[in-house]
Amino acid sequence: MTFNPPPGAVLTGTEPFDGLDASVADFWRFAMADLRTNNVRGYLAEFLVARAVGATAPRVEWDPWDVTAPDGTRIEVKSSGYLQAWAQKNLSRPTFRVAAAYGWDPDTAVWSTEQAFNADAYVFCLHTATTHDEYDPLEVSQWRFYVAGQEAVAARAGASMGLTTLAKVAGDPVRLSGLRDAITLAGEPSRIARSRQSS
Repeated sequence: MTFNPPPGAVLTGTEPFDGLDASVADFWRFAMADLRTNNVRGYLAEFLVARAVGATAPRVEWDPWDVTAPDGTRIEVKSSGYLQAWAQKNLSRPTFRVAAAYGWDPDTAVWSTEQAFNADAYVFCLHTATTHDEYDPLEVSQWRFYVAGQEAVAARAGASMGLTTLAKVAGDPVRLSGLRDAITLAGEPSRIARSRQSS
């Protein structure tokens, strides 16, 4: 037997809890008040990528990739930065790692039997602020985006990548305004190959 959930409600934040003097927005402020924390910064990076490509669907925790563009490009998003939400003696050294993973099919509740690089394009999002005085996670000009295709990322086979290595894999970073075109270009070979396999 499979318990299939209905689609999740898209909330505005004004919805009240039943039996508690609080709203959904209160919960959001509790859970995601600081956009600098690692988990929330990752969600923010996914949001920026989704907006760049015109994706409007909410994120799905268990999907084998993070964002699906309107043209069908599957996008994996990673984030890093120099500053953290806690005291540091030195700036962090941004590193990124992507490994092959099992895919989850929510319709059948079954994991794939083989690990794979499931996305067509990979976006490595770097928050560039190096002082807390300038750090503003809502200022999109502080973000840089490295974009690579599936083949280039798979060739690294899960190895950790600093910015020097990442530049060799993905090329020069782009700003948000150029992100959609970079993703389309990087993801095209894998997207076309998938289309041919399914036809």
